[in-house]
Amino acid sequence: PKDPPGSPSAASIKIKKEVANAFVKRQKRFDLYSEAYKSPMEQMRERCESYPPCDYLSDHIGFPMAYNRFFG
Repeated sequence: PKDPPGSPSAASIKIKKEVANAFVKRQKRFDLYSEAYKSPMEQMRERCESYPPCDYLSDHIGFPMAYNRFFG
């Protein structure tokens, strides 16, 4: 399709690299790695959250103490 008269052509439209990077994000290899593998702390949190007594106690006394009480 042809551009209407007076409109800028696609070749004449330029934006700065910083502006383009603000809305176009490349996925980095580290992101793929972090999605596939959970940290030990995240694994511990999920273990506690899946056990109702630990989850309940962690709301009252904090996660580290609740985890140590049931799994420590």
